[in-house]
Amino acid sequence: MRVAVIGGGKWGQALQTAFLDNKIEASVVSRSARTLPNLTSVEDALKTPLLVMAISAQATREWLETHFRFNGQKILVASKGIDTQSGKFLNEIYGEFAPSENAAFLSGPGFAAEIVKKLPAALTIASESEETAAVFTRCFPNWIKTYRSSDVIGAEVGGAYKNVIAIAAGTCASLELGANARAALITRGLAEMTRFGLFFGAKQETFLGLAGVGDLTLTATSELSRNYRVGFALGQKRTLESVLSELGEVAEGVSTARAIVKIAAKNKLYTPIANEVAKLFDGGDPFASVQSLLIRANDKEF
Repeated sequence: MRVAVIGGGKWGQALQTAFLDNKIEASVVSRSARTLPNLTSVEDALKTPLLVMAISAQATREWLETHFRFNGQKILVASKGIDTQSGKFLNEIYGEFAPSENAAFLSGPGFAAEIVKKLPAALTIASESEETAAVFTRCFPNWIKTYRSSDVIGAEVGGAYKNVIAIAAGTCASLELGANARAALITRGLAEMTRFGLFFGAKQETFLGLAGVGDLTLTATSELSRNYRVGFALGQKRTLESVLSELGEVAEGVSTARAIVKIAAKNKLYTPIANEVAKLFDGGDPFASVQSLLIRANDKEF
């Protein structure tokens, strides 16, 4: 089995590490000059039967339009996010360039820093094709347990939305609102992402699994999360520009929050946490956002 990882960032490197540990011939394409094992060109990578896409959600369409040529490859999308410009999910974008049965989507709780150390993890591989999901399942070493799912949109929404909730959780921590508030935020964040996903045809049980509550719990409770760190800095009333400049990495939750707000407005969906997070990007007062969320309570939880 041969795999080519497109994207030499931390996540791409972590996945390559996992594949190599499983004795898979894994090369990597990086736009930056890095000393990485089995570095290869885009042209050679596209000749590989299995592609793992680890480029940012916002750069996906441009990369596909510029570089991609479909040669029957099976594709594992390891990015998480919603395209801000078009409001499309990644499966919709990849569907314009390759058959949907050739694509799978990786989701679930996985920090690159821990994968590189070969610490145990469990992830979800979602695909319309059982065969495609199974092929990529065999690429992972035994210290990463993989589960297959047919709920592509559910895995996508969970993987994208959790980054938005993580920004809110970071802000909550920065304001020192306590463990009660954090637990409430994560729980209502799960309800919000589930409601959003169900509108687009996702399965409710997906949000109770690794792609939903699993990924959300990880990202919204740890400083290893870039999105959590962005939220923490915004809670200190720093500008988004300065926060992202210091971060030096992509925080997908920023673009995803903006995309969700647009999608929600178009479809009249109730997304209070995402709305308040988006306000923070434009200098909104974090305390005012907390107050706004508190006064939205209904008499019934469900």
